[in-house]
Amino acid sequence: MTATRIDARGMRCPWPVVRLARAVREGASEVLIIADDPIAPGEIAALAQARGWGVVAADETHGWLISTTAA
Repeated sequence: MTATRIDARGMRCPWPVVRLARAVREGASEVLIIADDPIAPGEIAALAQARGWGVVAADETHGWLISTTAA
């Protein structure tokens, strides 16, 4: 399965996390999000932890891979 890609570069928090939550709500089970706001890593990690999602740094700069099926 290919991850849904969200390019949130240039967006300030909370917008990257809002986009991530929307993608999952619309059915994505894996999301690759690219966000360069310095606050984004903490916000993404907090959302993933609250929802029980897995999150790992992606190979892409400023990128994280979120999986809703594994914590």
